Amino acid sequence: MSRPLENLLFGAPSPRLRAAQQATSALAALALLALAAAIVLQFHAAGQLDARFWQFFAWPTTWPFLAQGLLGTLASAAMAAVIALALGLGLMLGRVARLRLLRWPSVAVIELLRGTPTLLLIYVCFLVLPQAGIKLSTYWMLTLPIALSAAAVVAEVYRAGVLAVPRGQTAAARSLGLSEAQVFFSIVFPQALRTIIPALVAQLVIVVKDTTFGYVVTYGELMQNAKVLIANYHALVPVYLVVALLYCGVNYALSRASVALRP
Repeated sequence: MSRPLENLLFGAPSPRLRAAQQATSALAALALLALAAAIVLQFHAAGQLDARFWQFFAWPTTWPFLAQGLLGTLASAAMAAVIALALGLGLMLGRVARLRLLRWPSVAVIELLRGTPTLLLIYVCFLVLPQAGIKLSTYWMLTLPIALSAAAVVAEVYRAGVLAVPRGQTAAARSLGLSEAQVFFSIVFPQALRTIIPALVAQLVIVVKDTTFGYVVTYGELMQNAKVLIANYHALVPVYLVVALLYCGVNYALSRASVALRP
């Protein structure tokens, strides 16, 4: 790599480049503000920001109803996360195993679940399994497909973290007489876990978002309850704005928790 190109890629930016970056950032911020203002004006022109569409938020029944939906979302997302983390670990162990009898089925399951949309898995639980005599509650019709879909991604996240651990540490642990299980769970996996926490949290955020598919099985999660409010009060924009803020709050809490978990 030539010296000028290396300086351009990895060196400190010049004053001219910093000025150009600041100008570009300012223009981008102005463009986003203009777009936001245009959207707000359009909503105002359509009457969606009128006070009558916001009055029901002051009623004593509205927020408990939204809170009930939020609890449904958190209950489904939490269980799906637990299943995904545990199942993903099992699939990862199978994929990195030396025995083909374990590795090939694990690879097949991971690729199948990664390639199948979560919504399709929900329809399988909702429409196909009852035809086979397997009846699930609406909670599991939503939670199980989300968990299976997330488990495949989590397995690959685990594997990436494990492969990132220097092999010299594994060899050193084996030279001390540790078994394969001891080497993995005492030496390799703890180090891998520290590096993949951001990726795991990002996947948990996706799990929370996937609970919005609860409308398919009429599970009482946040978005489903929001649709009920919209149907009753025709307040499309106010309800979706409030619900978006609630989702942002949950995902922000997950992000802050990941910061606390980092070494």
